[in-house]
Amino acid sequence: MFEKILGWHQQINGLQPVFLRYFNACGATEKFGEDHDPETHLIPLVLRVALGQRASVKIFGDDYDTPDGTCLRDYIHICDLAQAHRLALEKDVSGPFNLGTGTGNSVLEVIEACRAVTGHAIPAERVARRPGDPARLVASAEKAYRVLGWQPERADLRMIVASAWAWHRRHPHGYRS
Repeated sequence: MFEKILGWHQQINGLQPVFLRYFNACGATEKFGEDHDPETHLIPLVLRVALGQRASVKIFGDDYDTPDGTCLRDYIHICDLAQAHRLALEKDVSGPFNLGTGTGNSVLEVIEACRAVTGHAIPAERVARRPGDPARLVASAEKAYRVLGWQPERADLRMIVASAWAWHRRHPHGYRS
């Protein structure tokens, strides 16, 4: 709805809005990482298990029409998102741009990447699906590639997890520590 409102504002006043649609923003820099209360994002939840703050991570459904039966999501590093913002500001563009890698990683792939990066076993508990969870949510970022000249540089899942793990180890209690 907000995109429509800004579109009307563009028609009336000439504003050129740019809508950057994130998919699953993740990863960290040395200074900034994910810290939500309550935490609902998969990577920080899995890393909390590796930190000993949770006993296990839940896998909500393993019978989806995906290669391993778990949901696929498009994970995009926050530094790649920052780069897209910079490019959108530098170019004379308007309209919506999906920001993602164009590929997806399953819940099981994320857990395995976290196990590999952290060296922890990370127990996982399979539970029933959550109502409304789609099997796949993957960006079509071709317009961002073509118009903005944007290309994710940190799309490797292990790279994303490694950056998040480094931040979470330094900040085991989030920004409170």
